Formats: sequence, C-alpha cells, structure tokens
Amino acid sequence: MTEPSAKYSSTRYSDPSLKEFFTFEEVVLKGLASDGGLFHPHSIPNIRDQLPEWKDLSFQGLAFNIMRHFIDPSEISDAELRGLVDRSYEPFRSPAVTPVVPLSKSANLHLLELFHGPTFAFKDVALQCLGNLFSFFLVRKNKAIPANTPRHHLTVIGATSGDTGSAAIYGLRGKPDVSIFIMFPHGKVSPVQELQMTTVPDPNVHCLSVTGTFDDCQDYVKALFSDPETNKIHHLAAVNSINWARILAQITYYFSAFFQLQRQQSSVKKVRFVVPTGNFGDILAGYYASRLGLPVTKLVIATNENDILHRFWETGRYSKSPKPPQEPHEGIPSDGAKAHEEGVKETFSPAMDILVSSNFERLLWHLTFEHECELNPHMKTEASVQAAGRKINEWFAQLKTTGSFTVDGEIWNKARELFTSYRVSNAQTLETIRGSYRGEAIEEKGYVLDPHSAIGVHAALEEIKQDPLQEGETIVSLATAHPAKFAGAVEMALKDEADFKFESVLPEEFKGLDGLEKRLVRVEEGKGLAEIRDLITKEVEKEKAERNGA
Repeated sequence: MTEPSAKYSSTRYSDPSLKEFFTFEEVVLKGLASDGGLFHPHSIPNIRDQLPEWKDLSFQGLAFNIMRHFIDPSEISDAELRGLVDRSYEPFRSPAVTPVVPLSKSANLHLLELFHGPTFAFKDVALQCLGNLFSFFLVRKNKAIPANTPRHHLTVIGATSGDTGSAAIYGLRGKPDVSIFIMFPHGKVSPVQELQMTTVPDPNVHCLSVTGTFDDCQDYVKALFSDPETNKIHHLAAVNSINWARILAQITYYFSAFFQLQRQQSSVKKVRFVVPTGNFGDILAGYYASRLGLPVTKLVIATNENDILHRFWETGRYSKSPKPPQEPHEGIPSDGAKAHEEGVKETFSPAMDILVSSNFERLLWHLTFEHECELNPHMKTEASVQAAGRKINEWFAQLKTTGSFTVDGEIWNKARELFTSYRVSNAQTLETIRGSYRGEAIEEKGYVLDPHSAIGVHAALEEIKQDPLQEGETIVSLATAHPAKFAGAVEMALKDEADFKFESVLPEEFKGLDGLEKRLVRVEEGKGLAEIRDLITKEVEKEKAERNGA
C-alpha cells in the first residue's frame, strides 16, 4: 500500500521523536491518541467550487464525496466506500436520511430532523457508519492472517449520556470479532434510552451501569485507553465522538440541509446552524463543513444549564466550576445565576448533561494552529503544529489540575468570528416545547420537540431577535432526538394540552421494550481502573469461549 495522502495528527503532538502522522485506519481503530490528544485531519481542503456539482446529490452521494476527501483511496477504494456508505444509511426511515422541515416561514426557521435512524437519535448517522468501518477493517485484517493464527478482535468501549450507547450498540450488535462495552450513569439516562441499550440480546453487547455522572464514565474510558496493561490485553476502539470517523460522518448532514433548502427556495445563498451542544461533536462537524466551503454564516451553540461552553464564549475562560455571576446575563432569567455551581446539573436534556466537552479540544487546536501560523508566517508548518500541540497540552494539563484555563485573547476572538452561544434553562426548555406545540413559538402548530431539540429552537428564536437574518440567509436548528425518547419532559410540558396524547408520538419500535429481559452489570462508586479492566477482560474471554464452543 502506498503512503496515504490523507493524514491525521494528534491535537497534543509536540514531540518530534513521536509519530506525527496517522492513517485513516489507524485513527478509526485507535480512537484516542496515545498522548491523550484527539486525532484531526492534518489539512482541510476547500471544495466550494465543487458545490454546484453536488446540489442534486442524494445524502449517500454527498457522504461519499465528503468522505473521499478525508480517506485516501489506497485505504478504501471508491467501490468499497460507496458500498460502506450505502449499507450505513439503508436502515434510515426517511429517503432524505436527514430531512429538513419548516417550523416558521415568517422567521425563515427550519428544523433538520436527525432522528430517522434505527435508534431515533442523531448519533445513528455516525455510528451506523462507524460500525461498518470497524467491520470493514476487521474483515480485511482477518482475511490476511495465516491459518491457525488468532483472529483480530476489537474491544469497543464507550461512555454515554443516553443516545451514543444505543446507537453504538445498534451499529455493532452481532458483528463478528467485536465486543462492545457501553458505560452509562446509573439513573441518569431516560428509561427508553436505558431499555434500548440493555434489552439487546446479542452476546457481544455489554452494558455497564456506573454510579456517578457521564463525566465519570468518560474518565473510565479515557483511563482505559491510556492504560498500558489494558492495551496489552485488548485492541481497544472508541465509539464516542473522540473518534474522528463520527465527526466525519456528521459533516454530511450540514451539506444535505443546505442543498435541500436550495431546492425548496432558490433564494437561499447562506445558512446559520443552531446546534444543541453537549460534547461539541455535532457542532464541530458544522465547523468542518464551513472550513470545507459550505456558506455557513454562523454556528450557534445552544447549551442547557451545564453551560461550560456558553461561559467560554462569553469570557474566554474554560472552567468546570466558575464563580456565580454578579448579575444574570441578558436574556437569562434570574434563576440562571444559580446554575453556576460545581458539578453536573441534572436537566430535562440529559444527553447534554456534560461538564467537559471533549471535542472542544479539536476546535482549539485548529484555532491555535492558525494563530501560530499568523504569528510566524515564515515558520515551517511542522514547527507550528508542534507549537499548537504544546499549547493544547498545557491548557488541558491545567484543566486537569486546576479545573480551568484561559485561552489567548486572539484565539478567543477567532472562536467568536464564526460561533456564538446561548444558555437555555429547564424552564425555557419546557416553555419552548409547549409554545411550539401550541403554535405560539413557531407557526408549525402541533409539532412535538424533544427537550434537546427544544433548546436549539429556543436559541434559534433568540438568535433571530438579536441578529436578524440577512437577504438570502436562512436558519436551521438541529433536532437531535425523537420526542418519544424523553417522555418525562415532553409529558411535563404538554400535560395540560387537551388534544395531546403521548401515544401519538410513540413509535412501534418502542412498544414492549419494558417487557424484555435486561442485561447489564452494575458498577458501584469507588471501582478502580484495575477492577474495570478485569471486568471487561472476563466478559471478553467468556464471549470468545462461548463463540468457539459453538
């Protein structure tokens, strides 16, 4: 195989003695870099001149074209990539895969529905693709091994605040030579989300219910990937959005939304996207779409009361436990000040109940690298890459030891050129679900939003007030999950609506889940890395023995 031209580096690369470039296959199968950083493309092409040729392509056609720019043909051929894309999006219920629907014609506000996949969540778009990538690489590896040689086996580990777990499980269930372990915070995911994970009977699926928060689960995952002993025993792979392949797959729906709108309204020339944001992966895909050349005028971050990202965009300080503000920010009710306390708050949008947004590191790397190149235009690219890696290393070491860091003012200003942010409270979330259903917040009366999508719609309406759309511009809010996945919040918001019955939004696929056998392992507070490692090893060996015995 010739050396691929599509190369990847770690956000924390700063040591010339270490490996600088990685292939797409290495990035997919490793997930997290050995230095603790996240993989990112070494360069991002600008393909704006290709957009006229793409406007009538299907979602699958767009996905192929976008991925082709980041996957060298020497690793996956055109025919193989087209087949992989087609298999990934065949299970989706909408022909458009991610359809755009109007919410308010007068406000030129649209909703990008991302919940038409197998588990009714936006993460299906990426995780169906990632599951097929894992299979593709494993099948190829195992075809090449000599007879009587142990087969290559992946131990996939992920943390979930709700939707990643079920989407990853449905992407990998039953696949040969793959064991998947999903950790979720005990009692902190919705009942439907938990049932979707724990009632899957395939023996390669393992659910770990962890006492603690999503961040505790994510810490376990990162510790396992960094542990030499675990890596001796297992070939680990990541399904969380730390895996670059997930971000890559999500870029497609930004392009798809723009072209759908252009086909609906020829006057559309540019677009703002509003994204309910927790771990920053979904909106980061929008950033890459913009860098590729999609005419994105602004990316709007919509957070819930766990608002570390919103506070960064207001102050330039990234902090787990900020001091309470003296006064509530404009547009936020007085109870907003109470949210500024240490730890994760439980909200009506649990998939966004995250203290540290992992993918934010990738954005910071790109902005820092650009800044280093501007400061030292005659410096070799490799030196600027290393300088950016050192800075990222320093900031995240500081976050680990002190709980916060402040970026350089120039880098903060760069972040504010394309992004803005809004914080949405629990009360505002319910108000938006209710107001949208009544046709008060939007014109599409009767539309039922899940709480995460409601956060996006609330932020979109605020954004339109504060910065009205320009001629030729439209605004799209991302709907990240089906309302049936969050029955508690939806029913709380709509309990006084005489014409609403929850059964009207309940998919057939959700009925009867509570009658199925649940398979999970409880992980009590205080378990150490060695105990988690031993648990995973025991389950993998048991699974292999059962398979070989059969």
